[in-house]
Amino acid sequence: MAAPLDKIKLFSLNTIQMRTFHITWLMFFVCFFGWFGLAPLMPTIRTDLGLSKAQVGNIIIASVSGTIIARLIIGRLCDTWGPRKTAIRLLLVGSIPVFLVGLSRDYTSFLLFRLAISVIGGSFVITQFHTSLMFAPSIKGTANAITGGWGNLGGGVTNMVMPVIFAAIVGFGYSNASAWRYAMIVPGLMMLGVAYLYYRFTKDTPNGNFDEIGHHRKNGKTDWSILADWRIWALTLAYGMCFGMEITFDNVASLHFVDTFHLSQGSAGFWAGIFGFMNLFARALGGIISDKVGAKSGMKGKGWLLALMLLAEGIGLLLFAQAGSLVIAIMAMLSFALFLKMANGATYGIVPFINEKNAGLVSGIVGAGGNMGGMLFGFLFKSDSITYVQAFTYIGFIVIGVSCIVMLTRFVRQPATSEAPVNAPVAVS
Repeated sequence: MAAPLDKIKLFSLNTIQMRTFHITWLMFFVCFFGWFGLAPLMPTIRTDLGLSKAQVGNIIIASVSGTIIARLIIGRLCDTWGPRKTAIRLLLVGSIPVFLVGLSRDYTSFLLFRLAISVIGGSFVITQFHTSLMFAPSIKGTANAITGGWGNLGGGVTNMVMPVIFAAIVGFGYSNASAWRYAMIVPGLMMLGVAYLYYRFTKDTPNGNFDEIGHHRKNGKTDWSILADWRIWALTLAYGMCFGMEITFDNVASLHFVDTFHLSQGSAGFWAGIFGFMNLFARALGGIISDKVGAKSGMKGKGWLLALMLLAEGIGLLLFAQAGSLVIAIMAMLSFALFLKMANGATYGIVPFINEKNAGLVSGIVGAGGNMGGMLFGFLFKSDSITYVQAFTYIGFIVIGVSCIVMLTRFVRQPATSEAPVNAPVAVS
């Protein structure tokens, strides 16, 4: 029987584990394209549909709200259907509102499409769940962080690429109002392409799909008693502060740079994209350090690392909020982005060990916490009485507060009978 890999061979596609590794991060990447493809085009969409600040705020909230429920449901579906079937079905169904959002002609229809599109944000849970099945405990944190980070990278790339696609369509003679609509066809096609790759080249586990191997989870019942575990809620809060802030920033960055520093839509999209581009290494770095700290100091060390990452993120947010020039704002953004994305990786360096029998559900709950954070932060950016600068300031203080909660939480690994110890050596190549 094939075993989970204890080494990540980044440039290999020879094993089912590494093929799945690369296809599952690519799946989250293209889902991010569909999920946030509209964000860098919002300056144009705001003008085209005549949206108020409050309406833009509602759209930001809608863009992450559906993901909260989706992540909970998808976590459970991964436990029952298996990650492969769950991914393929999500990609196929999720592409429909991505293709059709261009039919929106007013605020209400656009809001509803934005809400429907938000469901594909649940793809993150599949990525983390699937990666956890393919790799040994000693490198789950690293593997999860790399796949999660490279998937999140889609948030940066879409901020850079969608304005270019938009400009190219305008260059062919289409109006701005038509160009943003046609631009969304591109991420829809990408999702269909990856659905085929997932179908053709992945398996649920190193030994085959759930229905082929009679996986024990297939007919299992959901153990809701895990909701009494405070550690899960501490991680949910933590993820709300890091990933919740990440998707909020993906949504508002272009508007903030346009309104505060008077940049063009293309330039604003570029700088917003730099924020997302840090996922190329920063989330993975958080996971790698988490695994190394875990090897020396166990789960307690992993918890302290996460708390310190959140503290640094909060301080960086306060500096960003007070930036008086674009240069200082960019430097502060890079600072808080680094720690935010490392905190993402450090969170999911802990998640797989909290309750290994209900890994999908735990991953879904914590993942949903990220979107809950994004939704609640959205209310700050919606308010007519709070400026974007004030909103960033408030969030900075909230993140610092949650870092203290995480610091006081005692993380221990639930004993597992069938897996290797958490302090085995880390290997990445």
